[in-house]
Amino acid sequence: MIEPIWVLDEIVESVHSMLLAEHGGGSGIREKSLLDSALARAKQKFSYDSGVSIFDLAAAYSFGIAKNHPFVDGNKRTAFTIGTLFLEINGFKLNATEVDATIAFENLASDILKESELSLWFKEHSNKV
Repeated sequence: MIEPIWVLDEIVESVHSMLLAEHGGGSGIREKSLLDSALARAKQKFSYDSGVSIFDLAAAYSFGIAKNHPFVDGNKRTAFTIGTLFLEINGFKLNATEVDATIAFENLASDILKESELSLWFKEHSNKV
């Protein structure tokens, strides 16, 4: 796999702010190191796992944000949006319904859905564009 296009850290923070402006919630980063760790997860996976897929990397972004809770509020929304954005800038379009996506990310945050299962979910709900 060639190196994908990564989501810039400042874009993640901007996306989070836009989501809060649209949907409400407490603003701010709860812990910068948790955000840094969450965003590094996909790059680390790419560097050290030769069999990694684009869906694994999208799941790593989403899992890191959802589980690290780096923001005061809006972690699940941001996790979903960044995973989806990563897929889009790398040539895939998510085709899941809003209900399916909500259930998947609620399950991710509640430890019902594992990172590897989220990767499969992204694969099953995405099309190459």
